[in-house]
Amino acid sequence: SLSQPEREGIFHRGPGLNLTSGQYTAPVAGYYAFTTTLHIVRREPRRKAQGCRGSRLRVLICVQSHCQQNSNLETVSRLESSGDFFTISVTGTLYLQAGQYASVFVDNTAGSPLTVQRGSDFSAVLLGV
Repeated sequence: SLSQPEREGIFHRGPGLNLTSGQYTAPVAGYYAFTTTLHIVRREPRRKAQGCRGSRLRVLICVQSHCQQNSNLETVSRLESSGDFFTISVTGTLYLQAGQYASVFVDNTAGSPLTVQRGSDFSAVLLGV
């Protein structure tokens, strides 16, 4: 239902975004600027998380769920053992054919349960065809 996001003041225009699936479907072929900012909380006591050295979090925006190919945007963040709340962003341009979709994926290698908080966002803007 769109009523809750609109009530919270989230900007939403155009038919491409499906809030239930979290996918943006391109209405026309072209280059799209994508941005996502995720506010993430680590849901584990800090004493346990400190044992996870080299923990990394990958956030990707992928076309047609093909994250292993060149059809994605990606950022990698090292999780600091001292914090339980952090923000990670991905931005860039992808080419989508009409009807193709893009969505956000989180690859958690930390071993700690993570929760994406309210206030996180995902946007797509058509730059040109």
